[in-house]
Amino acid sequence: MEDGKGQKPTIDQQINVELSEEVAEGIYSNLAMIAHSNSEFVIDFIRLMPGVPKAKVKSRIIMTPDHAKRLLAALKDNISKYEQAFGKIEGGSEGPTFPLNFGGNFGEA
Repeated sequence: MEDGKGQKPTIDQQINVELSEEVAEGIYSNLAMIAHSNSEFVIDFIRLMPGVPKAKVKSRIIMTPDHAKRLLAALKDNISKYEQAFGKIEGGSEGPTFPLNFGGNFGEA
């Protein structure tokens, strides 16, 4: 909404966010798959385990394209701040190095 002068009003309210104990524990994910339509982005967070033939989607997030773009900007900003504090994150540009079927006998200990 504009204020009649072509400017968007600022939001001076604080948002009270509730975080339950269960959600605060988090969910580990080592793979994300992203799909989109003209109206939404769907991000599936997946956990792959060695020797287990089936990967499980642990969480699915659905958001608008606008929110997806804001998430991308926030991730870029946070990664930049992380790297300034702790050093460059190696990798990240290549895909997973494990076989995507992730089952069977692919290695020995």
